[in-house]
Amino acid sequence: MKILIIEDEVRLADSMAALLRQKGFEAEAVYDGEAGADYALSGVYDLLILDVMLPKIDGFTLARSLRAQHLGTPILMLTARSGLEDRITGLNAGADYYLPKPFDSRELLACINALLRRQGAQVDELTFGNTVLDLQSATLLCGDRSVRLSAKEFEVMRLLLKAGAKNLSKEAILTAVWGFDSEAVENHVEVYIGFLRKKLLSIGSNVRIESIRRLGYHLEATP
Repeated sequence: MKILIIEDEVRLADSMAALLRQKGFEAEAVYDGEAGADYALSGVYDLLILDVMLPKIDGFTLARSLRAQHLGTPILMLTARSGLEDRITGLNAGADYYLPKPFDSRELLACINALLRRQGAQVDELTFGNTVLDLQSATLLCGDRSVRLSAKEFEVMRLLLKAGAKNLSKEAILTAVWGFDSEAVENHVEVYIGFLRKKLLSIGSNVRIESIRRLGYHLEATP
């Protein structure tokens, strides 16, 4: 599960990211609302942790903007402003839960797990067309045929299956799989897309990875 933390208190953001990684999540942090919007709209995250008092774009405005663009990712809103009106504003802006600062790490984790369960994020497999990706074994299955995926192949395929028919840009895939600080380039994405196309073909899958110039990749299933 991938979690994006949008918090301008760098030490707090980094400590939350470290805590989540210890608990088995993939966590990344950005420190202003503008960067948060760019990263959140990539569509590769399972949960957003969003502070209210952010530079460039405040948390309320950002949450409203993301919801207006039909991003359904759960939002856990953090703030030192714990008054009733602020909580109502946050929930009306599109937050799924409102956690006042300071908070205990156990409460943070409980909120995250509750939101993921509510959204049905705890699944064992992803399906498209006649093909299944087993998330526990990193195996693609089609009928009685199967093929194991490498770690990077698995992450790319997982993103594509979550996006389905929606286009996913090379940049979004590169960021989600290789990381923001990686020296990998978009050609790496193209190479792994090629690997996955061959593996889908090898198991008789009716799923195709289609590409649209400047928009990225999406999945289609032949009848």
